[in-house]
Order: sequence, then C-alpha cells, then structure tokens
Amino acid sequence: MSRPADRCPGVFATHRAADGHLARIRLSGGRLSPDQLTTLALAAQDLGDGAVELTGRANVQVRGIDDDDVSAFAERLIEAGLAGDPAHDRIRNIVVSPLAGRCGGGAQLWPAADRLGELLTASARAGDLSGRFWFGFDDGRGDVLAHHPDIVAVRLAPEEPDGPDTLAELIVAGTPTGQVLALGDAPQAMIDLAHRFLDVRTDEWRIADLPGSARDLLHREQRGAAVTPGPTAETGSPRTEHGPRVGWFTQDDGRVLLGAVVPFGRLSSRQAQFAGAVGAPLIVTTEKELLITDLTESVAETVVRVLAPLGFIFDATSPWVRAGACTGSPGCARSGADVRALLTEHIDGGGLIDGREHWVGCDRRCGTPPGARVRVLGADPKRPTVG
Repeated sequence: MSRPADRCPGVFATHRAADGHLARIRLSGGRLSPDQLTTLALAAQDLGDGAVELTGRANVQVRGIDDDDVSAFAERLIEAGLAGDPAHDRIRNIVVSPLAGRCGGGAQLWPAADRLGELLTASARAGDLSGRFWFGFDDGRGDVLAHHPDIVAVRLAPEEPDGPDTLAELIVAGTPTGQVLALGDAPQAMIDLAHRFLDVRTDEWRIADLPGSARDLLHREQRGAAVTPGPTAETGSPRTEHGPRVGWFTQDDGRVLLGAVVPFGRLSSRQAQFAGAVGAPLIVTTEKELLITDLTESVAETVVRVLAPLGFIFDATSPWVRAGACTGSPGCARSGADVRALLTEHIDGGGLIDGREHWVGCDRRCGTPPGARVRVLGADPKRPTVG
C-alpha cells in the first residue's frame, strides 16, 4: 500500500505556508541553551518573520522563511547544535516532565531522554517514523501522559529518591503494558517498540492509529516482556493534574525557576534575545511555557523586572495562560478568520476565558491541547462553533 507523504515540517523539509516556509526545530525534552535561543532569535529576525514560536510538543518553530533562505536557516541551526542528520531530523520528538530533577525527583529522566535521542539517530529504521510519532518520559506527575505520546516511560514510586534502582513502566498509546524495567533500560525498550510498530503498520503514522488487532499485538508483546515485578502506572500512581508552571518556583537545591508565557507562545526576536541574555538553561513546555532555571533569588528578581515590561507574563491567573489559537489568517490559507487578532481583542476587552480555550479558523482545529474548549471561527467569526 502506498503511504501518503509525511508533511510534518522539520528544519530540512519545511512546510510551505501562505506566509512562507515554516521550519520546526525539535528540542530534546524542550531544552534550550541561552546561546541556542539567541541563535534562533537572530535567525528568525534575519531570515524569518521575526518571531520564535513555542509549540504544543515542547519544540520551537520559525515562520515566514523565503525560498532562497531555507538552506541558510538550516546552516545556522546546524552550527548551534539544533539540527543534524536530515534523515532523522523530524523523528526526534522526545518530551520530558519539565520540572523533573529540579522540583521533585526524576533527575534521571534527562540522561534517559538523551540516550533515546542517540539511539534514534543511530537507527536507520527509525528514520521511517513519522514526524508525528513521539516519545515521552514522565516523572510521575502525569504531565507528559496527559498529552498522549506514542510511547512513554513513567517513573514509578516518584516519592522515592533517584538511584540506580529507579523503575519505570512503559505506556503504549495511553495503555499501561505492565512492562516494568530500570529507567536506564527504558530507551532501548522504547526504540525496540518503535521498530516493532514499523513492522506491523501499513499507512498509520502513530500507534493509536493502528487497527485494534495490530495495537493489541503490541500490547500483548510488551506484557510478555514484563520481566521485572513491581508497581504499575495504573496502580501506583502518576498524578494526572498539574497547575500552570507560571510564576516563581523554588527548586529543590534552593535556586529559583521562573515560568512565563507570552500570547500564542510567540516570542519576538527581541524577547527571545533578552531571555537568552539571562544566561540560564531554558525549557519549553507542552503548554508553551518558557522556564528559566537555576537562578539565584537576586538574579530572578532582576529577570522579572526586566522581562515583564517586555511582555513576559509571570502571573498564573492571566487569561493568556489558558487561551491559545491556531495560526489563522493570513498565515494559513485554510483559515476563515484572523483568530489571533480576534482572541486578542476578546481578552483585551475583558472577555471571559472558560477554562482552557483554543480558537481556530477551520475544522482541522490545529494545535488544540488536551481538554481545551474549542471555538471554531470561520466565515462568520461572530457565530463560532463551540465544542
């Protein structure tokens, strides 16, 4: 059976949108060094539309790149360590609980994510995975599980200290497998499972898209591989709710982590350059939050004083923490409305945001986060479809 082309954009295979090429940059666990963010900011300013956008998979993207600038943009990212092998560029989709190892346990999730990235790029077969297929490491909070990656390693007994005996369970397409193993062994098991998915699929991009019989086969095989007895994610605990990571947080080591949002997760080049100038490690989250980590209290106070007037929001009660939108017109030719302008007008006018809301310009509902109430604004924005 002939498989449809995978149009999920990357750095080398960009998406041609109405406003130019869109390049998406995969970040392992959402991590960015300050120098990398500065490189992105300058590349967006010089070669894109002047903004760095945070995505719902804890990645970043730049829009508005001209045909003649796609290669130059990629070269800048390669030099910054943000892109490498074109054959594996789009499949490095790895998300990690962003507070792991700083606020609560789970420090070992980061080296496990790095190891999975190494295995992915070393596997020729993994290059056949779709850009939509993604992996996750959950520290027990349930914040990664909530986004339904294809394969997740969930840290068990999160109340226990990290160590060589830390265990994880593999969750496949949202279903616990019962396969409990040392967290350090999880990356190899995850890549093996991804290879097995490639064996049984036909034209499906993700495990959840498989016919029931093929999906059940994967689950049965993983249960058969459950050689280590222990608690399961189903019985032993990931918490499935978490509040916004916006504001001031004290890390376990006494330093400060600041969490901020900007409307639509869209950082201007100037904002991104200022955030990079702080010189601290950065993490992008699946909620399009930007975490600035490992700060002393005095530096954190200065960061808030400088960044807040530039449009960074450190208030967890702001409606912009709960509201988002697709690209909309004019950037997307499919959209029937400039949804971002309409949402901005709504919030600036004191309009209510009912829980978590996502406004979209067509029935594709791009970028809708889990659990969000969707407003579809088409040809008549005054009469949206809500659901």
